[in-house]
Amino acid sequence: MSTSGAAPIAGNDAPIIEISGLCKRFGSFSAVEDVDLKIGRGEFFALLGPSGCGKTTLLRMLAGLELPSEGTIRIDGQDMSLVPANKRPVNMVFQSYAVFPHMSVLDNVGYGLRIDGVPRDEIRRRAEEALALVKLDGFAARRPDQLSGGQRQRVALARALVKRPKVLLLDEPLSALDAKLREAMRLELVNLQETVGITFVIVTHDQSEALSMAGRIAVMNQGQVQQIAPPAELYEFPSSRFVADFIGSVNMIEGRIESASNGRVRLACPGIATPIEMEHEAAPPVGSTAWVALRPEKIDITKEPTGEADANTVSGMVEEVTYLGETSVYHVRISPDLPLMKVSSANLDRVTRRAFTWEDPVYLSWTATCGVVLER
Repeated sequence: MSTSGAAPIAGNDAPIIEISGLCKRFGSFSAVEDVDLKIGRGEFFALLGPSGCGKTTLLRMLAGLELPSEGTIRIDGQDMSLVPANKRPVNMVFQSYAVFPHMSVLDNVGYGLRIDGVPRDEIRRRAEEALALVKLDGFAARRPDQLSGGQRQRVALARALVKRPKVLLLDEPLSALDAKLREAMRLELVNLQETVGITFVIVTHDQSEALSMAGRIAVMNQGQVQQIAPPAELYEFPSSRFVADFIGSVNMIEGRIESASNGRVRLACPGIATPIEMEHEAAPPVGSTAWVALRPEKIDITKEPTGEADANTVSGMVEEVTYLGETSVYHVRISPDLPLMKVSSANLDRVTRRAFTWEDPVYLSWTATCGVVLER
C-alpha cells in the first residue's frame, strides 16, 4: 500500500505525463517544490489542496502558461518543459469558462480550429460532434447569455475537446455552479472522460469533488505533494496528520507509544483514562509521540459502556449537536484539556427527538481497525 510519493498508475502503459524535480519560484517564494509525478494514459487525476498550496501553478506549468524554474515535464514521451502553450498536446478549461459573449455557441466551440486554419466544413462538423458529446446539440445558434451556468461550462468543455488534446486540464471547473448542479456535473464529467478516453487532470480544493471523480488524487500543501493514492486509500489510510485532517472530518488524538508488537500499538493519551490500541504495521519506538486519527462515523456512541473494558472506550458529555439531515454530528467533551470529539450517526428513522441531546452523558468506543496511527 502506498502512503506517500508517487502511487503506481493503473495499467501497464507508459504514463502520458511524467513530472520530475519540478520547481517554480517567484522571487524568494517557492510555489512548487521538487514535485515528482506520473499520470497514466486515460486517467482521471486530481490535484487537491488548500488555497495557495501550488496546485494551480502546477497545472499552469503543464499547460505551458508558466515555465518551470527547475525540473522537467514530459507529455507522451516528449519534453515539454520549455514548449509554448500553443504547441502542447493539451487544452485547458478555466475556472471562469472564458466563453466569448459576442459569438454563438458553435463559433465559440470552433474558435480554436479556426485559428489553426482548419477548413470551415470540418470546423462545423467537429464543433457539432463536440457539442453532442456534452449534450448541447440544438444549442449551436445560441449566445452565451442565453445559457445557464452549467451550459456555459459545457461550452467551455466542448471548445477544449474539439481540438482533440491528449490531456485535458481543468482548473476548478465547477466552482461557479450551485451545489445541486455541481453534483450533477461531477457525474457528467466522469461519464464524459470515460467516453472520450483521454487523460483529465483537475485542480480542486473541494475534497468531495476529488473523491467522487478521480481515480487517483495528489494532495498538495506548501508546494509539495504530501500523498498520492486512490480516494479510498487517502481517506482510510492517510500518511500524515495534514492529509488526515484535510480529507474529510477527523478526530486527532495525541499520545505516547506504550508498546508495539504483533501489528498493534498501544498508546497512553493525556486526558483519556484508558489506553488506545490500534492496528499498525510499523513498530514505532516505545516512548515516541504518535497520533491516532479517528473518523467520526467509525465511533460508536452509546448510553452505556460497550466494547473492550481496558482500551478504546471513553466517557463524556454531549456539548453540541449538529443536524445534517441524513446524519447528526455529536460533539462530545471527554476531557477539559482535549478538543471536542466528533461522532456522526446516520438518521435512519423519522423521529422528532434524537437519540442523544445536549448534556447527555455518553460512552464512545471503537475497534482497533477503525483508525490509523500517524507518526508525523
